[in-house]
Amino acid sequence: MDRLLGAADSALKTLFSKPRATRACPVLPADDTLLEPGERKHAAALMRVNHVGEVCAQALYTAQGLSTGDPLLRRHFEKAAAEETDHLAWTADRLAQLGDRPSLLNPLWYAGAFGLGLLAGRLGDRVSLGFVLETERQVEAHLQGHLDRLPAADHASRAIVAQMKTDEAAHAAQALNAGAAELPAAAKLLMRAAAKVMTTTAHYI
Repeated sequence: MDRLLGAADSALKTLFSKPRATRACPVLPADDTLLEPGERKHAAALMRVNHVGEVCAQALYTAQGLSTGDPLLRRHFEKAAAEETDHLAWTADRLAQLGDRPSLLNPLWYAGAFGLGLLAGRLGDRVSLGFVLETERQVEAHLQGHLDRLPAADHASRAIVAQMKTDEAAHAAQALNAGAAELPAAAKLLMRAAAKVMTTTAHYI
């Protein structure tokens, strides 16, 4: 019951509370970001997508921590979720600075990711870690795509995305070292398809 209440508390905090980072945002105070209106709108859409990704990360790690019976692995998921909270806070703050909003569908994204996390957990710890490994690999590639697409002048957003990319690579390596199983090719394709739907929709809504 305590773990269920904890999962519910995590969902409410992710969706309805202002996230607080434990690390400073990777943007130098002296940096000035001067963007044209079109560049600002484009950057905001990309950061909204990144914010959705962090909402989903919270849901996934919370569900996987709830599913495992291994206390050490549960702490691994909880630690990863805490680190991802920095990303959630950074992207939320950057969206506000760009004068835009998070996705209106965040509760839906959270629910879907939570369900996937529970499913992965039910399939066993190695599969659950394999899901983390593949997710982080895909997110790392996605973030590199955003670095290629963000306006060159938007060094504030670019610094955040670059640090997120480094952190996601570390999470993938940690999952691999913890014994992650390699997922079947079909599962990887389904994950990419689901991510494409989410990122395309979140770009606008």
